[in-house]
Amino acid sequence: MEGLERLAILAKTDENSLAELVESQKQWILRTASKSAGRYITDSDDEWSTALLAFTEAVRDYEEEKGSFPAFASVVIRRRLLDQLRSDSRRSAELTVTPAAFEGSLEEDEAGGLELRVQGRVAEEAAREAARSDAALEIEAARQLLEPYGISFFDLAEASPKAEKTKRACRDAVRTLLADELLLARLRKARALPIKELSAASGVQKKILDRHRRYIIAAAELLAGDFPIIADYLDYIRRE
Repeated sequence: MEGLERLAILAKTDENSLAELVESQKQWILRTASKSAGRYITDSDDEWSTALLAFTEAVRDYEEEKGSFPAFASVVIRRRLLDQLRSDSRRSAELTVTPAAFEGSLEEDEAGGLELRVQGRVAEEAAREAARSDAALEIEAARQLLEPYGISFFDLAEASPKAEKTKRACRDAVRTLLADELLLARLRKARALPIKELSAASGVQKKILDRHRRYIIAAAELLAGDFPIIADYLDYIRRE
């Protein structure tokens, strides 16, 4: 287990360790918050409080099998900040578009209906923007997670198995990795696929594992982590 992951596990149950972890990672939390908000964030901004609570939540929820702690924590922080942005956008719409704005020109029912329609459009656009932002944030977190393996997230399309038989073999290999904590731990410690052991446990030929090792590693780490949008593209691995 890497040093930061070990500290996060310790901080789950020890308040002093949590305080020390937060202090040591304060600048990283602020950088992550700034990237998520699209502007420079300091510890005097409301976003800092949200990011700090999200970081603490990430510590509480973190498990070793979820992979890199920074990648996991960054997803939690960014999602909480997006939730705050959506909430602020809805409040803004409610405050700026009210029936009083149409006094003298519309009946009360018509004004209320228009208010609801405008609020609905604002909410729909916010939801679309949030979905785009969530996907972008997951991709960035996935990039950070896979970087220690020397794998680029954007190389995965090229590394993906094309033939149905090979696809099934890779699925079996990934499932075996996810079900075997010892193999998964060995993968993370060595930053390399334990081909011999995985072949014996899964029944998949070594040459297939070697040829598609980047895809198998990435799929296992992404499915073991908190990547719901990306995981949809790997749903065939989970399906029976």
